[in-house]
Amino acid sequence: MKLRLRVWRQKRCDTEGRFETYEADGLTADMSFLEMLDVVNDRLTKEGKEPIAFDHDCREGICGSCAMAINGEPHGPNEAATTCQIYLRSFRDGDTLTVEPWRARAFPVIKDLVTDRTAFDRVIQAGGFVSVSTGQAPDANAMPIGKVEAEKAFDAAHCIGCGACVAACRNGSAMLFVAAKVSHLGLLPQGQPERAQRVQKMVAAMDAEGFGNCSNQYACEAVCPKEISVDWIARMNRDYALAAAKKL
Repeated sequence: MKLRLRVWRQKRCDTEGRFETYEADGLTADMSFLEMLDVVNDRLTKEGKEPIAFDHDCREGICGSCAMAINGEPHGPNEAATTCQIYLRSFRDGDTLTVEPWRARAFPVIKDLVTDRTAFDRVIQAGGFVSVSTGQAPDANAMPIGKVEAEKAFDAAHCIGCGACVAACRNGSAMLFVAAKVSHLGLLPQGQPERAQRVQKMVAAMDAEGFGNCSNQYACEAVCPKEISVDWIARMNRDYALAAAKKL
């Protein structure tokens, strides 16, 4: 199997980037997309050329590191899958694939296909946690949680913070990510004391990072590898409105 790759190359965030073309051959349909990039990089290294920089860690669809767009689609053509879960059988022999990093003001390019997504970390640091007093941790079953509430919290907690929602949104909005993080804590008893404070701080941090506004295009939901629902955005908006009303 052979593919032609148009890959975005950029040395640093303050330099201009460009697309470069590479021929990837000797491939098999069962290779993952990242394994194919490994093959290309191995050849480039042997030729004394700079390998393509891309981010990865678990390669199991858990960490959300493999943040790249394939032919304009965040993570690639498959639904509910990260880039590392895309296999070459999803493409035809001889296809030309355009591979580029996330395109969002809040995610500046570090190098090639690697973007700086620490803006998400700062949003979490603003309020995506439950404050705990010092002392012995309570038993796990000391605070019963209803099945429905627990399952909803798990649904929201599935978000891996990959940033595909931001890359797909025409406004570069992070509303789906923030809504998922706000909601999964807001559904649990442990998250209630800081519920109003949490949503206000995290939304303020999101705005400060330069993410755009949500215009309800649902592109974020369509590309999310964990199928996070846009319903969480509506829930976060209600929490934010209630928190603002309490201040009046």
